[in-house]
Amino acid sequence: MWKENKVDYGVITLNKQSIAPGESRLISLTVARLPSGTQISIKAHVYRSEKPGPTVLVMGGVHGDEINGIEIVRRAVFDKILAKPLRGTIIAIPVLNVYGFINFSRDVPDGKDVNRSFPGLSSGSLASRVAATLTKNVLPLIDVGMDFHTGGRTLYNYPQVRYSTKDPDAFEIAKVFAPPFIIQKPLISKSLRKTSFEMGKTILVYEGGEALRLDGLAIQKGLEGMQRVLNRLEMIDKAPEVNHDSIHVIRASWSRASQSGLFMWTQSSGCEVRKQEPLGFFRDKDGLEEVILRANRSGYIIGHNNTPVVHQGDALFHIGHELEKINRDGS
Repeated sequence: MWKENKVDYGVITLNKQSIAPGESRLISLTVARLPSGTQISIKAHVYRSEKPGPTVLVMGGVHGDEINGIEIVRRAVFDKILAKPLRGTIIAIPVLNVYGFINFSRDVPDGKDVNRSFPGLSSGSLASRVAATLTKNVLPLIDVGMDFHTGGRTLYNYPQVRYSTKDPDAFEIAKVFAPPFIIQKPLISKSLRKTSFEMGKTILVYEGGEALRLDGLAIQKGLEGMQRVLNRLEMIDKAPEVNHDSIHVIRASWSRASQSGLFMWTQSSGCEVRKQEPLGFFRDKDGLEEVILRANRSGYIIGHNNTPVVHQGDALFHIGHELEKINRDGS
């Protein structure tokens, strides 16, 4: 069992509102206003058991266009998976970056990335203010977090969890989550994961699907993994069984476009490939040439680029190539 930092399981305060054990409440965390005067608030669902236990954050929408992460948390709220924890507290935030969400954008209107703005400043840029709202109000309350993301525009990520080797708890949680791929990724400066780590909090990052596109597999795997973690923490009474092994990716690299043109891929994410195996074809717009793109190494495709028009050097296939199998029992 992962460490629990809570000693006194009493009343907690979020945005000057008190939530006692056994209570549930929807809290609005005000960030700022639009030029129109419309107030922008982050909605946080708080569910508390009367029985002491850990405090877990589940969150989506750090990047506003990453719809699959938002849908995973929204569905968990709507289906009442989180509503009555058996012990402890669950805080669910479906959309952190409301600005990006309403503008179909990864970033806030000033172009800054919220996930490169932590811990943030309440007097700083818009992205910094969003980050500060979470850092000051929510992160001090939690023990563990699950941050649900989606691949970028045209970039599809096969369902995967990312963790840092600096945080051994994160790897243990990842094995319980049991996604198809578990990937080593270092902590990034000014990210939510790094700021949380420095505060003594473990944040697991889930990635699945492509920005602005709902993907059934990505949503399903994210929701199942969330339930498995909460079940292991004895916060919910049931969770989907693990019926597959996970692939632990220790190292991955991109296979890039050797030339520009129209690209038709013949392999997709989740597939195992061998070195020199065809991945797709470049075709020039005039119909005079066709060139094969071959895998630069053996491994599993953990992500791919869906764009049909590519430039030389574009990242096309993300291949995990230093691997080990994790059995479905976590061994």
